[in-house]
Amino acid sequence: MLDLIKLARQMQDISQHLSHEAAATRQRLELAQQLLEQARSHQAELVKMQETWSDRLGFTAAEPVEPLDTRIDLTAAPDIHTVLATDGSQIAPSHHEIAYCYLINVGRVVLHYAQNRHPLLDSLPEVFYRPEDLYISRQWGIRTEEWMGYRRTVSEATVLAELAIGTEIQSRGSASKSTSSLQLSVLSSQPPPTLAMVDGSLIHWFLEPLPAAARDRILPPILHAWDQLKAANVPLVGYLSASRSGEALNFLRLHTCPYDTPDCATHCPGQTEQAPCQVFAPLRDTALWSLLLSPGQRSPLWRSSAKILNLYGDHAIYFCYAHVGSEIARIEVPAWVAEDAELLNIALSLTLTQVQKGYGYPVALAEAHNQAVVRGGDRARFFALLEQQMIRAGLRGIGTSYKEARKRGSIA
Repeated sequence: MLDLIKLARQMQDISQHLSHEAAATRQRLELAQQLLEQARSHQAELVKMQETWSDRLGFTAAEPVEPLDTRIDLTAAPDIHTVLATDGSQIAPSHHEIAYCYLINVGRVVLHYAQNRHPLLDSLPEVFYRPEDLYISRQWGIRTEEWMGYRRTVSEATVLAELAIGTEIQSRGSASKSTSSLQLSVLSSQPPPTLAMVDGSLIHWFLEPLPAAARDRILPPILHAWDQLKAANVPLVGYLSASRSGEALNFLRLHTCPYDTPDCATHCPGQTEQAPCQVFAPLRDTALWSLLLSPGQRSPLWRSSAKILNLYGDHAIYFCYAHVGSEIARIEVPAWVAEDAELLNIALSLTLTQVQKGYGYPVALAEAHNQAVVRGGDRARFFALLEQQMIRAGLRGIGTSYKEARKRGSIA
């Protein structure tokens, strides 16, 4: 149990520390605003500098593809549209359970607006129990629990592409069921605008340290799913709430570098975070854009320079920050969305509408999470069902370990 009396003694020190941090953050924000204004006047020079010295930088700095003073009002979403979303959860493997296996549950959501069509709200569970599923990752030094998380990312992308393909086929055949003549004319000419959403970043940073053989089992199916979304003309969005990224602010470090060339490997080896250009750490991008954007506006578009994107092919990741009313959200899209003005406008307008409908967070993502989450009762029923099947198969000596049994029932 948590001893609140002992904990209360530490609260005063925490509050004083947070007060000092708030004052320091205000100073960093003022400096960041000044640097952004200065960098705007020679943005092209800084971009060229970044491209020239990118392999010598000790930090990841995004590249602005629009003027730094860009502020664009997002347009309203059309009444008739469709939003797809997936999210995943899992039951981790444990040697203390009746069988060593794991489960991935992917929540699926399809929401049709002004189309007189039923939504889809369900989940797809999949159990992994074969040796190649449980132990293949150990040859690369990756724990099964970590590998399970990587496989979940693949499942979320694959299911999302399947939803997009299925929705496109259904949209073409549903025009005759529309109750509105206006809707009938729209649906018969072309499918309604559709958006595919995932919770979190499209930049899979976890892939960078993986061996090539392990990465080749994760990244290609994800990119194939994105190829299917591109072929279906369904824009993909990665929505990041409370983003901790500093990629945009890192671009300003090129402006503050005191050396003639931003060669971190030569001038500041091994001390990137204490380098003289790091004048506003640990400030996040969202803190700066919260001062610069009005509700309903987005920032300039940026192209991420994460090294893993070298393997993404045509799916390089762009992002912007948008004031969605409740917060500053980071919105990521693949290159084929960012480079198509119509697709980008659809993606951003539908995303903002989703946040408004969800009272601060995209409703499709919230519902996908609710469909995917595995609660304590679900976990118990999963292993109970597994136990029944094992008994029917004639297996003996089935049961949890004594440690697990004692943890589930205290004698105190």
